[in-house]
Amino acid sequence: MGHESAVPARSCVTPQIALDVSPLSTLIGNSPAMKQVHRLVGRIGRSRFPVLILGETGTGKEVVARAIHQMEARGPFVVVDCSSLVGPLMESELFGYAKGAFTGAHNQKLGLLDAANGGTAFFDEIGELPLDMQMKLLRVLQQKEFRAVGAVAQRSSNFRVIAATNRNLAEEVKANRFRQDLYYRLNVIRLRLAPLRERLEDIPALVTFFLERHGNDHKATTEVLQALQQYDWPGNIRELEHTVQRMVAMNSGPWLTAADLPSTVMNPAREQDFLSASGQGSPNAHAPVNPCSGNGIMPLAELEKRAILNALDYTKGDRTVAAAMLGIGRTTLYRKLKEYGL
Repeated sequence: MGHESAVPARSCVTPQIALDVSPLSTLIGNSPAMKQVHRLVGRIGRSRFPVLILGETGTGKEVVARAIHQMEARGPFVVVDCSSLVGPLMESELFGYAKGAFTGAHNQKLGLLDAANGGTAFFDEIGELPLDMQMKLLRVLQQKEFRAVGAVAQRSSNFRVIAATNRNLAEEVKANRFRQDLYYRLNVIRLRLAPLRERLEDIPALVTFFLERHGNDHKATTEVLQALQQYDWPGNIRELEHTVQRMVAMNSGPWLTAADLPSTVMNPAREQDFLSASGQGSPNAHAPVNPCSGNGIMPLAELEKRAILNALDYTKGDRTVAAAMLGIGRTTLYRKLKEYGL
């Protein structure tokens, strides 16, 4: 096939990533924004102060958190996904539970905070934590003690806290959706990650990194890299990685050419139409035949439902990327899926 034909040497670029075993080697890029991140991680990595990482979905907040943790290399790194902590499971996941605490609790279970003892607890999407749990977390951070569900005795756990969010927590505090005292407790050292569209010069190095991880001796041509640098990446680095994976899966190698690029990159305006609530673009098999009311206007809920289905259809069910393309958070997407029974 055409994809397997040789590509002239002048049209290929193979950026090199220096071999480096330091934690900073996981932070790919040499843009001014990434150099600043390197400097901050190097300075704060060996301290034990709380760190608040801000940035859009997909900008690599967990990667930076792990790099900070690995600078000290002490104890475990435990991820607490606040967006997935829901209902009565929330406390038992965080604090654990005692034997007999509730039906089915046949044995004691240690929580995530127990697991983080001596290491780092990374609270991902801290802005999604409900207010009642924010109060309990604040008490833990202040006293380093907590009580497992159904237990009488207090337990202690000494860990460093790193939190991350794609929300503006200062605005969340003003709106009474986030506790001010917890915000100040977390916001000792703040690190903001730039979206990928503000550091497009890092794309060649990132592509090389992802090809080394997912490719089979694949290489990207200059045309591919130029096209990737002209796209604004609403899903940031995570979307770029998924794009590279898709190109590798569709190409037997060794060269990735412009023909392998997804339509989102080649024609982003068309994809916006595809994902728009008008329902134009690729037809969706799940859409109702006649969703409009008698006056020809489609209900707002149906527009939203169709946009969600289109995004999930395009991303092959990847909810994280779908949420990024729709411009909403993962938790909001989960809520909408449940609301519409999808």
